[in-house]
Amino acid sequence: MSNDVIAVYPGTFDPITLGHEDVVRRATQLFSRVIVAVAAGHHKKALFSLEDRIEMAREAVKPYPQVEVESFSGLMRDFVVARGAKAMVRGLRAVTDFDYEFQLAGMNRSLMPHVETVFLTPSDKYQFISSTFVREIATLGGEVDKFVSPAVCERLVAKVRSLS
Repeated sequence: MSNDVIAVYPGTFDPITLGHEDVVRRATQLFSRVIVAVAAGHHKKALFSLEDRIEMAREAVKPYPQVEVESFSGLMRDFVVARGAKAMVRGLRAVTDFDYEFQLAGMNRSLMPHVETVFLTPSDKYQFISSTFVREIATLGGEVDKFVSPAVCERLVAKVRSLS
């Protein structure tokens, strides 16, 4: 593990999936502190409120004492710099993610030359999971318990029911 290196793992986490949790676990093996940065999501229409997404993320990362969950809005650069982070963690599921993430890493390097972007892939069994797919499956009445933790599944089912 690198000494005293802070990494930020940003996302909307709407909801946090087992794939996200796996990336967090992997990041804890590389960095002394990991901040899961939950985006306010001004550019996306989130199913869950920011407060709900933060609560679910905090529940998911409980096993990892070196992981914190915070919200952010505005430029990720400002958040990363304010926290003294030296790395940003990005999850890659498939080749289709790489093009976007590569461009984003280039922009971030331009904005934060002292911060490295680290790409982590989840375990094979989680590589196909996305929050978008999970929300869609749940909304259409499908079972999502193999894609999210039991606590997230319970909240997701309740949220979908409340919208019906």
